[in-house]
Amino acid sequence: MPEEPVKLDETLDAKPYEPPKPGRSLTGFYVAVGIVVVLGLFGAWFWRTYTVWWFDADEAKRRQAAAAQQLSLPVEKSVDLGDGVSLDLVLIPAGRFRMGSPPEEKDRSKDEMQHWVTITRPFYLGKCEVTQEQWQKVAGSNPSWFKSTVNPVERVSWDDCQEFLKKLNYLGKTKGQFRLPTEAEWEWACRAGTRGRFCFGDADETLVDYAWYEANSENTSHSVGAKKPNAWSLFDMHGNVWEWCEDWHEQGYYAQSPKCDPPGPATGSLRVVRGGCWGNRPPGAQPLGQSRPDLSDGS
Repeated sequence: MPEEPVKLDETLDAKPYEPPKPGRSLTGFYVAVGIVVVLGLFGAWFWRTYTVWWFDADEAKRRQAAAAQQLSLPVEKSVDLGDGVSLDLVLIPAGRFRMGSPPEEKDRSKDEMQHWVTITRPFYLGKCEVTQEQWQKVAGSNPSWFKSTVNPVERVSWDDCQEFLKKLNYLGKTKGQFRLPTEAEWEWACRAGTRGRFCFGDADETLVDYAWYEANSENTSHSVGAKKPNAWSLFDMHGNVWEWCEDWHEQGYYAQSPKCDPPGPATGSLRVVRGGCWGNRPPGAQPLGQSRPDLSDGS
């Protein structure tokens, strides 16, 4: 006779079904870690973007190439002035930098208040200082004391430069208009990503490789482009002859100048020259943050 089936509900101590409790989830931990990483990366980017503005020569070249590609323009171009005389220009990209100098910098002037400046538009700048040959071709005269076709023109005033530029623009050899750089544009172009006293850094002993000044000039100007260029491929940004800027000079202008494309004071009695000259005493050519007013011949 078959056995009677066992009924579970009669033989087992059955309990209501309860699903298993999940273990502690790590999702929240991973989310928290992810947020911390993202914030850290953003903070690093923000800090670098808004405080670390300097860069090396390779980055300078990369920025030049990127600006040229974006604008469909060459990094360097030559303007034919006629009769085999030409003017070489270098593209300077837009960028943001700290103009002036820190309080502890050697040979610093009191009006070099360090402040942020943004150059919003790329521009072309002469690869070398204007030579006597170029000045003669455009202006029809050569007022220089140290006569040589390959030396920079000297003994020219700011007003002389304005007349030269008018005649150069009248030639219509290139698109756009020639003008003197603003002081901010000049310093951005000269620094080329560096933050030191000079376009190559801080070392006084290295200045002889980049500039003609009292220590090596023998009391005369020299051929343009004979020393090392800066990272943008600009020559003689220190020494040889002083370089006029478009700006009026005002001692307190640094403190309240606009952050973007500062044009210089609206009025004044003196104009700005930068860069130093063959007669500067050591440490040589003018330190980068330093502005000098002048009404002289610019030599």
